[in-house]
Amino acid sequence: MKKVIVIGAGFAGLSAATRLADKGFDVTILEKNSVPGGRARVFEAEGFTFDMGPSWYWMPDVFETYFGKFGKKPSDYYHLVRLDPSYAVIFDQKTTVAIPAGIEALKQLFESIEPGSGARLDAFLKQASYKYDVGMNKFVWKPSRSITEFVSLKLLYDLGRMDVLQSFSEHIRKFFTDPKLLQLMEFPILFLGATSENTPAMYSLMNYAEITMGTWYPMGGMYEIVKGMVALAEEKGVKIKLNQNVTKIEVTNRSAKKIITDSDIFEADVVVAGADYHHVDSKLLGEYRNYSEAYWNKKTLAPSSLLYYVGVNKRIPKLLHHNLFFDEDFSQHSYEIYTEPQWPSKPLFYVSAPSKTDPSVAPEGSENLFILIPVATGLTDDTDEIRERYFNVVMERLEAYVGEAIRPNIVYKRTFAHRDFQSDYNAFKGNAYGLANTLLQTAFLKPTLKNKKLNNLFYTGQLTVPGPGVPPSLISGLVVADEIAKEFGPN
Repeated sequence: MKKVIVIGAGFAGLSAATRLADKGFDVTILEKNSVPGGRARVFEAEGFTFDMGPSWYWMPDVFETYFGKFGKKPSDYYHLVRLDPSYAVIFDQKTTVAIPAGIEALKQLFESIEPGSGARLDAFLKQASYKYDVGMNKFVWKPSRSITEFVSLKLLYDLGRMDVLQSFSEHIRKFFTDPKLLQLMEFPILFLGATSENTPAMYSLMNYAEITMGTWYPMGGMYEIVKGMVALAEEKGVKIKLNQNVTKIEVTNRSAKKIITDSDIFEADVVVAGADYHHVDSKLLGEYRNYSEAYWNKKTLAPSSLLYYVGVNKRIPKLLHHNLFFDEDFSQHSYEIYTEPQWPSKPLFYVSAPSKTDPSVAPEGSENLFILIPVATGLTDDTDEIRERYFNVVMERLEAYVGEAIRPNIVYKRTFAHRDFQSDYNAFKGNAYGLANTLLQTAFLKPTLKNKKLNNLFYTGQLTVPGPGVPPSLISGLVVADEIAKEFGPN
């Protein structure tokens, strides 16, 4: 059996490893940290269970497809509940919009904000449905190693209807004019790591997924997905070795042959880099890197995040499971992320309170809070003082909104930002989400999934195709595994 070494036990690494093992390869994952999951790790403190990264469960069909590849279902490993309302958007201290789970209720909400917008939502979703079908069933499954993959007449026809040359901002304004509705519809684009002005209109497929398929939560927390994927990987024979920090990839005859960690050496016939692409390129490969530093520095990265994990010894009735604070100027915050990278002057932020849905993640009578501020990548002055200042900025607004003090009731707090993303995940410029999905960073314009100088080294994850997010990472792993199987076969 050909030996495959997968570097990194995040979603993409686990996905690639499981698929390859299922195809008959001998697969070992080397994970830098003490638990698998990558950015979706978990930790416990003072009776609270904190998911460290992803907190939104969207596109349930992708998870069904993933587990279905192996004759399984998500329900074999974790229990999902649909959130209703899906989330709340706070526009100011007096204006909150709770997004209902059903389409008819959502249309009524739109009508109450802007007359006629309910019918226009139907028209928008009809177009978005086509984009979702083509985008998620055709385009994202392509390895995008060459433009020739997209030159068939049918694909060119599909591409023409996908509005790839129009921005999402322009597209959405053909349907809605009310500022609140525009913000509600542009919100899912934030997950793609770019502004709506720089994101192709084809990504209205995100709205389609969110509105028609819903927002879900795996009871026990998002780490239940990782646990399920690990269990499935091990069922297929994947070996997962933790605390294995890869320090070098040794090359012989244009092949990656030995993977060297702090404590061991592993031989390989094929290598899959599920770790940060830039880190592997610049630190582990030397002269065999795919791209220069100048190339990477020209890339548009999705934001980093300033995160707070907070345990509160009382309940906070006004919060929902997901709460988006759009109570400051989004354009200013966006400018300070993408145009002139700096710490935000008046940040927007997000609060997840999973204890609203799941009593297991907090002690009885307590609230588990996950707070996220999107921030620019590459900020080098990530100090404790700055983190504390922004915590108080956020808490003042949060306390004003809920109408009660929270800080005196905090029994646990931990922060996480640039320097942690770099130390824990070797994240390029401390990014949290990977590469932004701009037009010039789509499909074959992304960093390629195979090394150009080595015949047996492949990449997977959020810095290559198809892009950032949990569902795309699952797909990325499956796509790269299928490419390896075509080239190497299991024996």
